[in-house]
Amino acid sequence: MSGMRELLERLSNAVGVSGREDEVAEVVRAELQGHVDEIRRDAMGNLIAVRKGSDPSCMVAAHLDEIGLMVKHIDEKGFIRFVPLGGWFEQTLLNERVVFRTKRGPVYGVIGSKPPHLLEEEERKKPVKVENMFIDVGARSEAEVKEAGIGVGSVACLDRQVRPLLNERVTGKAFDNRAGLAVMIEAIKNTKSKHTLYAVGTVQEEVGLKGAKTSAFGLQPSVALALDVSLPGDYPGMEKKDSSLELGKGPSLTVTDASGRGIIVSEAVLRWLTETAEAHGIPYQLDVARGGTTDATAISLTRAGIPTGVISIPTRYLHSGVEVLDLSDLKAASELVARALERVGEYF
Repeated sequence: MSGMRELLERLSNAVGVSGREDEVAEVVRAELQGHVDEIRRDAMGNLIAVRKGSDPSCMVAAHLDEIGLMVKHIDEKGFIRFVPLGGWFEQTLLNERVVFRTKRGPVYGVIGSKPPHLLEEEERKKPVKVENMFIDVGARSEAEVKEAGIGVGSVACLDRQVRPLLNERVTGKAFDNRAGLAVMIEAIKNTKSKHTLYAVGTVQEEVGLKGAKTSAFGLQPSVALALDVSLPGDYPGMEKKDSSLELGKGPSLTVTDASGRGIIVSEAVLRWLTETAEAHGIPYQLDVARGGTTDATAISLTRAGIPTGVISIPTRYLHSGVEVLDLSDLKAASELVARALERVGEYF
């Protein structure tokens, strides 16, 4: 499992905030080079790797981007005000360490706020709002911040590295969706599919499923798979009625998400994925999700409609710097995708 962990680590540790995904895209490009016929970036920034074959064609999509922060204002003392990019639970940001990737190299900072010692009693009872937070990079002036390569519109992400936990579990930032990218890469490397395959690292999923929409429109595949993460219900604060998914029990196959406002996966796609899993002894879990959606929603609604499925890795503490997953689920997901790509012609 070390190879899968090392791949996830390289992807997770890379910086790729929505709209600025180049560093992650280059990791994916390097991994897929030699396993596909061509690799290109489209006008939107999506990375598209093509393996030529017969019909039906299949698009495998995993988004490159992670939620992050963008500089809004730098004051005269060098403190940086920012806006969140993507779906942050804002109180998780306070006192985190962040990193800016600049032309001069990485610049580190911390997210601060008014100290609790000086808060009024009523203020103490309320979470600190993001508009009252700031980033401190150690500068003494606005000019020093700009000299370091940071300006209005610069982006930052959490400064977190992948670390091992017990039982082949790992923690890190941006497993949403570097886990999906790892699955896509391994599946493309290991599948013996004779069909045309499009492995797509999509951009700006966290801010509106944007890259999935444009790439699917351009490629017009016969069928598609979106690879992402899902919410398990196997830790305190969650109950089975919230989610029946568990770490270590295999990838999840979405039946519907966002209570049907996202995607409702067709019976044909579910049959393709479940029958493939059962034929190869690959564990899986079915997911009926109340909230959240993925690139699959945008892909499925492209042009006249594209049959689309979702294979996800159950991951705890999503949209934080301490996401947790089980490497066995990652491995099982890549095996399922690889085998499903070989059987796609039997179903579509």
